[in-house]
Amino acid sequence: MNEDIRNIVILTGAGISAESGLATFRGPDGLWEGHRVEDVCTPEALARDVGLVHRFYDERRAKLAEVVPNAAHEALAALDRAWAGDLLIVTQNVDDLHERAGARRLLHMHGELKSALCAACGKAVAWAGPLPPASICEGCGRAALRPDIVFFGEMPYEMDRIDTALRDADLFVSIGTSGAVYPAAGFVQTARHVGARTLELNLDPSAGSFYFEESRMGPASELVPELVWELLG
Repeated sequence: MNEDIRNIVILTGAGISAESGLATFRGPDGLWEGHRVEDVCTPEALARDVGLVHRFYDERRAKLAEVVPNAAHEALAALDRAWAGDLLIVTQNVDDLHERAGARRLLHMHGELKSALCAACGKAVAWAGPLPPASICEGCGRAALRPDIVFFGEMPYEMDRIDTALRDADLFVSIGTSGAVYPAAGFVQTARHVGARTLELNLDPSAGSFYFEESRMGPASELVPELVWELLG
């Protein structure tokens, strides 16, 4: 597969971390860890019940200490170390499993659990433990910190950088995504428009499977290492 492929963009979603024991973003019952997504992942939810939202993400942050990267994370980190061309791993996940596996050419488009954000000045700071609702930004001193999570209705991070990488890509790979959440669900169409090869790796066909040139179904912990060894020859 690696003939004529130099620049790669990889999108990862909840499916890649599910095998490490982290719940997918929205289960078949419409809930995320027992909560309606609308109650924990919108600006309105934060304004309505700041305590609930902070407790929810505190629990998700604490859960990270109980899980470890799986073979899919490790394989992408190995690709990151070895690939001579351009590579950008864009993750929809807010966990730190890619980093802990060793990936460096990485972008969290939906934010990070281990980060706190000041809504007033936009400064983000590393944050490992519980985030009390009254925690004040040390940068501006004007506002309380919130989880550095892109809520529904907010713009994902670094979209210009992602778009540039997609338009330069020779290969776009989507791993463990539902294909239902935009703008990430539209990345395959951008990649196809510029002539990149497109490949989906998923446990089941996604909502956008028909856009991909090739789809491979199975566990990410099996499919991703196979793809990496294929790319590295």
